[in-house]
Amino acid sequence: MAVNIPGIIAIVIFYLLILGIGLWAARRGAKKNPDGPESEDVMLAGRDIGLVVGMFTMTATWVGGGYINGTAEVIFDPAQGFIWCQAPFGYAIGLVLGGLFFAKKMRAAGYVTMLDPFQQRYGERMGGLLFIPALLGEVFWSAAILSALGATLKVVLELEINTAVIVSAAIAVFYTLFGGLYSVAYTDVIQLFCIFVGLWLSIPFALTNPLVSEIGTTTLTRLLYTPVNASVYNRTFNETETAGWYGTWDVKYTGVWIDFALLLMCGGVPWQVYFQRVLSSRSAGRAQFLSFAAAIGCLIMTIPSILIGAIGASTDWPATSYGKDPAIEGEAGLILPLVLQHLTPVWVSFFGLGAVSAAVMSSADSSILSASSMFSRNVYKLVFRQKASEREIIWVMRASIFVMGALATILALTIKTIYGLFVLCGDLVFVILFPQLVCVVHLEFTNTYGSLCGYIVGMVLRLCGGETIIGLPPAIKYPFFEESSNTQLFPFRTLAMLCSFATILLVSLITERLFKGEVVPLKYDIAGCYSPDRAQNGPKATDVAMNDTVNPKTAFPEGKYTPHDPSKL
Repeated sequence: MAVNIPGIIAIVIFYLLILGIGLWAARRGAKKNPDGPESEDVMLAGRDIGLVVGMFTMTATWVGGGYINGTAEVIFDPAQGFIWCQAPFGYAIGLVLGGLFFAKKMRAAGYVTMLDPFQQRYGERMGGLLFIPALLGEVFWSAAILSALGATLKVVLELEINTAVIVSAAIAVFYTLFGGLYSVAYTDVIQLFCIFVGLWLSIPFALTNPLVSEIGTTTLTRLLYTPVNASVYNRTFNETETAGWYGTWDVKYTGVWIDFALLLMCGGVPWQVYFQRVLSSRSAGRAQFLSFAAAIGCLIMTIPSILIGAIGASTDWPATSYGKDPAIEGEAGLILPLVLQHLTPVWVSFFGLGAVSAAVMSSADSSILSASSMFSRNVYKLVFRQKASEREIIWVMRASIFVMGALATILALTIKTIYGLFVLCGDLVFVILFPQLVCVVHLEFTNTYGSLCGYIVGMVLRLCGGETIIGLPPAIKYPFFEESSNTQLFPFRTLAMLCSFATILLVSLITERLFKGEVVPLKYDIAGCYSPDRAQNGPKATDVAMNDTVNPKTAFPEGKYTPHDPSKL
């Protein structure tokens, strides 16, 4: 096929714009600290993110490639539709929950990463263990973004998708290396603006295209439909079924719907990429406000993607220049760039496709930086090299950025469903990290033993439930298991999360009674939870006054962090 020259020009212009903004922000951050960057400044931009930039970067954290492309994909897919488009609304509700119950306490305590309170309460090694599901969540999130970007560039430039993903990941990694959160935050502002303008500019032209029927009355009858990629919900479209883009409801999938709804709402909270914005805010009150503002922003940014998915479902695709139905070909993940490319004038697609491509690329940096921040501080420094210098931490973080970017790229090239990656990234975060976060922030009596047992229980129950997207067969067949489609109809993820939560509480209470009641001698307290010489360094989130004037430098002093070693006081 012929190369799209206008598309190439648009991509190059917007890529240069994003790269330029990223490097400018890096220089701006460097001027604030002429003596050289400190790890906390790189991770949290010196806790100096302003209100406007904070609102944009908090919203843009969620509104990336997986968000806009994945939403359009599930609306267009006849096996799913609007009824099953839960992710945008679930994550918006998650931001509200984060603002109500976690943002203010975490920011007021002056933590540097989401894992800090875990390592303070449960010890460095337990915190390092909790890094694993947090890492997987961030990597899958980045992979969803890169996968969406590769799909867009494949349509625009006729590039081989592997090349498109690798080049885009390399650019995002490049400016993140130099600027940290400064670069990420300011490129997020451009990202959000590009998405909003690019998509809304395209919608009127796509809606009025003569090949697009009235979306309010659209019905889809695809008698030859054979799904190439399984739905994230493992649902298939019945050959005789007729549905609109709004989808169909089957009572037997109620448990599945509830499971994913809770996963997205509660699993949208325990993210370092979210708490990095919370902890970079100038005050605790502002951190809470940004969470609420971002929830509204996410819902607003969902509208154009929903409309594009509905337009795609209402289009006579064989009559277009594309010449085939993306649903029949198993190309639902390409629907957003296909609509922009084939249903709008060249000059509109020139701007829309270029803007979307550059925008979704700039989202990958957020998750890559978040995962690297947790590794360099909570694993490398606090577990392995407690005396590491600031310079050493900076270089470890930079090396981690390369590794995280490579992992996300590999996943993006391996898993073909954008929406599937979009949902999968919150899976282990919901099952394992959410109950752990509730306990460490709101329940003072929980301890290392409860945390470890809850971790194991949640992990085992979740993995034994299987996962279609990655080809993991179920080892446990929960109630209502459907043999014909090999599908878990019971909300087993929620069950695994609740079992993990109950285990944390039960084991913590039992061990507290055993050790405090001297039923078991304190010498067997191998985790040091109740030893007389245990040092509680630094404040707990609930110990710090909930006000906006807390000084993060003194509230959580660097180097006075280890709860089990009094020599470090």
